[in-house]
Amino acid sequence: MKRNFPIKLVLLIITVSLLVINCSEKKEPITKSDLEIKMNKIAEEYVKLALNIGKYDSDFIDAYYGPENWKPQVDSTEFNQTIYEQLNSKANSMLDELESLSVYNATELEKLRYRYLYKQLLACKTKIFMLNGVTLSFDEEAKALYDAEVPIHNEDFFRESITELDKLLPGKGTISERLQKFKERFKIPEERLKSVFDAAINECRKRTLKNIQLPPTENFTVEYVKNKPWGAYNWYKGNFYSVIQVNTDLPIYIDRAIDLAAHEGYPGHHVYNALLEWNLYRKKEWVEFSVYVLFSPQSLIAEGTANYGIEVAFPGEERIKFEKEVLFPLTGLDSSEAELYYKVLEQLDNLSYAGNEAARNFLDGKWNEQQTIEWLMKYNLRSKESAAKYLDFIKQYRSYVINYNVGLDIVKNYIERNGGTSDNPAKRWELFKHLLSTPQTPGGLRE
Repeated sequence: MKRNFPIKLVLLIITVSLLVINCSEKKEPITKSDLEIKMNKIAEEYVKLALNIGKYDSDFIDAYYGPENWKPQVDSTEFNQTIYEQLNSKANSMLDELESLSVYNATELEKLRYRYLYKQLLACKTKIFMLNGVTLSFDEEAKALYDAEVPIHNEDFFRESITELDKLLPGKGTISERLQKFKERFKIPEERLKSVFDAAINECRKRTLKNIQLPPTENFTVEYVKNKPWGAYNWYKGNFYSVIQVNTDLPIYIDRAIDLAAHEGYPGHHVYNALLEWNLYRKKEWVEFSVYVLFSPQSLIAEGTANYGIEVAFPGEERIKFEKEVLFPLTGLDSSEAELYYKVLEQLDNLSYAGNEAARNFLDGKWNEQQTIEWLMKYNLRSKESAAKYLDFIKQYRSYVINYNVGLDIVKNYIERNGGTSDNPAKRWELFKHLLSTPQTPGGLRE
């Protein structure tokens, strides 16, 4: 059943709400002590609400390391109208409580916390509507869950990048055939994956530790898995520890070693989760950071910083230099065409937005599975097997796909707009660490 009114209400709230604590209204100001007590109470209720929603969608809670007794009891009850009304009422009351705190002369960090909780609660409220049968368009869902406006790219945008690729790729045949054949030259032999990833992880960690202080006990392990809809995943377990899984269903190319080591590990997801736990949950006792709600604005920040972190750790030509000197010898691959390979990858980055268009049209019911796969093969230049795998991801995670490229754009623009340019790496690391250690929202970074 399609129910549009609640979503319009959510989008109205998102549009008109400035989410800034101030003293503009003529009411009695709230004391700092009162604010902290009330914010902590709302934060605890938010965690418990999120955990309860997670009972009805196993993907909703990506990580939880808070009090064990806050976890709801598992039962066999399916989502129904009574549960919808209970959860929705709870979300509404918390949003009302937050709005009642608007009369306060807050510090910058308090404003960030307030806005973060508000946007996370709106995502929870949206998810409750979705569980109750609300149908959202792709763009409504991206706005309501991830606080993001997703740009539209037409076919001409992708054709330009494909034309540039056509000039770069050697050989004869279709551009897809030539691309796949060219990439095969850079495939990591499966028996060498571990040694290559270990070397990439060690270098990423070394570079991160030069610029960011991490919890002394932080650590992660890497597992190689199959039959997953994603390429890699960081399962954060709390206590500054992660399990990173790498999916070996499809070929893994040389560039993915640094990509995954940085994105999933240092300075990406592992560092992000560890710093939030260390700085906000452990030191400040802000309990909202004991839970990671996957379908929320936090994910856009997480994916955006994880992708941008690759460039932060390896600016300019440093990545190619390291790969040619260290990783290529470990793989046994020829490094003579490394520069050409990265020029090809640069053009392929523009084609990542074709995945957004595939998700938009598939989720909006405009394309069927075959049309979506054909689009991904034509404009994302994926093999048929890779396109089908990507469609599986869309089916399971829906508009989440926008967090990788839109998230990267938002994070990159914020850092570079504030002085973290390639010629000022110290400032870039400083701003990057700030994003990893404080409550942030996509809307806040766009201001």
